Formats: sequence, C-alpha cells, structure tokens
Amino acid sequence: MDTEATARSVSVEILIHFDEHNILDYSVANKLDARGRAEVREYVQNILRRRSYLDFLIDEFSNVKIGEMKPVLKNILRLGIYDMIFMDSTPDYAAINESVEIAKLKLGSRTGDLTNAIMRNLQRDIENLPKPSFEDRTKLVATTFSHPEWLVERWTRRFGEREAFQLMQANNQRPTYYVRANNLRTKTENFKLRMTKKDIPFTESEWLPGYFQVDSVAPFITRGWLDKGFCQIQDIAAGFAPFLLDPEPGEEIYDLCAAPGTKSVLMSDLMNAEGSILAVDISSERLDRLAESALSYHAENIRVRRADVTELTLDEADGVLLDAPCTGTGVLSKRADLRWRRDEESLNNAVELQKKLLDSASRMVKKGGRLVYSTCSLEEEENMEQVMNFLDRHEHFELQTVEGYLPDEVMVDGGFGYQTFPHKHRCDGHFGVLMKRVK
Repeated sequence: MDTEATARSVSVEILIHFDEHNILDYSVANKLDARGRAEVREYVQNILRRRSYLDFLIDEFSNVKIGEMKPVLKNILRLGIYDMIFMDSTPDYAAINESVEIAKLKLGSRTGDLTNAIMRNLQRDIENLPKPSFEDRTKLVATTFSHPEWLVERWTRRFGEREAFQLMQANNQRPTYYVRANNLRTKTENFKLRMTKKDIPFTESEWLPGYFQVDSVAPFITRGWLDKGFCQIQDIAAGFAPFLLDPEPGEEIYDLCAAPGTKSVLMSDLMNAEGSILAVDISSERLDRLAESALSYHAENIRVRRADVTELTLDEADGVLLDAPCTGTGVLSKRADLRWRRDEESLNNAVELQKKLLDSASRMVKKGGRLVYSTCSLEEEENMEQVMNFLDRHEHFELQTVEGYLPDEVMVDGGFGYQTFPHKHRCDGHFGVLMKRVK
C-alpha cells in the first residue's frame, strides 16, 4: 500500500473511533510520515465537513440504509465517495478499488462487494448527482450544508437564511491560515525575508503587526521553524484578545485556561519577555507542552500552574486574560468535528462554566487593572449576553472601548467589543471585550 492508501485506511480508523466515542483522536496516524499525517488530517476534516451530504448520497445509491450500516462501512463509503466527488487528483477507479480493499480487509469479501456496488452505482450518475429534497426545510439545509439541525435553526433565526447559508458555506471551505512572527526569536522583517528566500507565498495582514496569511502551514512545520520558535501558527482573530489586554513590560499578567499557550507566548512577545505571565490550565499534560513551547519561543517570563480556575485564589494582577472554554462555533472550518460534538445542552453547560470562570477571574484583577474575556464562539449567550450578566453582578467593572486597539471592521456593540465571522472576515469566528476594574 502506498502512503495515500495508508492515509485512507488510517482516516477510516479515526472516523470510526469518532463515531463510536465522540472523540477525535489522531494518535493512530503517528505511524505515518509527516506527509501521511497531513493527508489524514485533511481527509478526516473534509469528510466531517461534508458528513451529512455524504450520508445522503450513500442512502440514495445503496439498498442498505446508512442507519443500518456498521460505523466501519459508513466511513469507508464516506471516504471513497468524498474522493470521487471532491478530489480531482484521485481517479474514480482508484477511489473505488482502494475503498473495496479496505472493506474486504476490515469486514470481508461480501462487504467489499457491497462497497463496490454502491460506489459504482454512484459513479454512473456522478455528473448528475441527486440533491437533497426533504419537505422539512431545516433537514434540507442541514443535509445540504452538513451542519446539525439545532445549529441551522439557531443561525437561520438570528442571521436570516441567506447569511446563515453563507456562514455554513464558509465553514465547509478550506480554512484560512495565518502565521505570526515571534519577535523574541527573530524580527518580523527578517521573518519576511526568510519566507521570501524559501519561495513561500504570503500576504502581510493590515490588522495586526507580524501576522501573515499563508496558503499552507506545512512549510513552516517541515522546516522546523515552529520548533525553533521563529513563528506560531495562530489565526489572526485569536491574536485580538492579547492585543486588547495590551500587556506592558514589567506587568503581572494571568492567562487563565491558557493551554495550548499561543496567547501566552504572544503576550510575552508584546512584553519583550519582561514582567511575569502566569499561565493557568486544568490539564497538566497540556501545561507541560506549553512550558516546552515557551522555552523554544524564548518566552522566558511565562510560568505555568495547574489549577481549576473556578477554585483558584491568586494575588491581584495588572491584567487577566480569560479565553474561556466554549462551543467553538466560530472555528467549525478548522474543527469540523465540533459541529457533531455540540448540542444545545453543551451550549448551556458552556454558559454555566463561563459564568463561574468570569466570577473567579474578577477576583484576580487589581483596582485599575484590565480583564479581557474572549471566546471562539458565535453564540450570543456565550458572548455579549454573558458579559452583560457579569457586569450586572460586578458593578466594580466597566466595559471599555476596543477602538484604537483593533480594526474597525471587527468592532461590535458600539465599539465595546469585537466579533469576527468566517464568511465576512476570512478568519475564524472570535469574540472579545475589555473590562476595567474601577473600584
């Protein structure tokens, strides 16, 4: 089996595990080389982005309905049909043959024959594939755009059908990638020269200094530039919260729920690694990786502490960043699995946790200090509604304008917050506000 075929087989294993356990675990891909691992991630994310539509096609061309199929067969077919429809570089015969071989290997020759029959049925009509035509409008849209029905209903009510369609289409596109030059290890101008010399195409962002939109992050990984600390892979919208906190050299800063640590490193860069950043997270494993990363980025003022923020007591700091756990509905292009792992109950749970985290964070801010609250969610309950409820409970905090810190295009609520959308801003969906403790 060549690398591509192996990547297919491993992708099927990961997708089966996701169906059965609701956890996306790429560790099985570690047996592949770097190229194979990249192909696996691409396959898995693309199939999850189009899962409902692929399942519709399987039902259309199979006598055995998808609800009656084992997860193994479902995912072999999803991957094979995805290859046939969306991968111009893969000939139909190759997609069919390799899917059949995987099916035979995992489920036996009869299932291999069934896989062959379903995929050849689809191949005959590939120029005129059926379109979803359910009477239930929500189900129709959810199937067409491969989003869960509860999210389709929410976004249609909030944005209207046309804009909801645009948002879901953006979530199904290949993500936009950014890298950020780390000035603790190199200088932005030197990093630009480095990219130019290696013929890496890039577009420098006008929104934040040191950010570059790139076609792929692979060149930065394969050249070891991340390990050497020259740059970070970080969406530009994820950089807004640290820039809004505006940490200065010599200050005491807390980064709560800090892992994987890209915001901590950015703040260290903004502070010239002078002062102190305490990165707090509940996961000791992720904190270990954060500490290693800080060393490679020369972010020498970062300390780590494992703790549950809701139960944490610390001395008051100049600035606190709370990038809160959330539903992640703003990052469904990069994290396609989240659309299938979230529901209204998980939204409610996130809102309750965020409330506790904010209350705890408020006790760590000194008078005159700043508190930045941010999420990668698009849901109002997690964002400005959460903030207004917090301010009702904590009259010693006041909302501050983000004007002067961030571009006008992303400002919301009269300039007292920011919100990005994948279909409007060519970046992930992020929200944030700046609050000041006034008494």
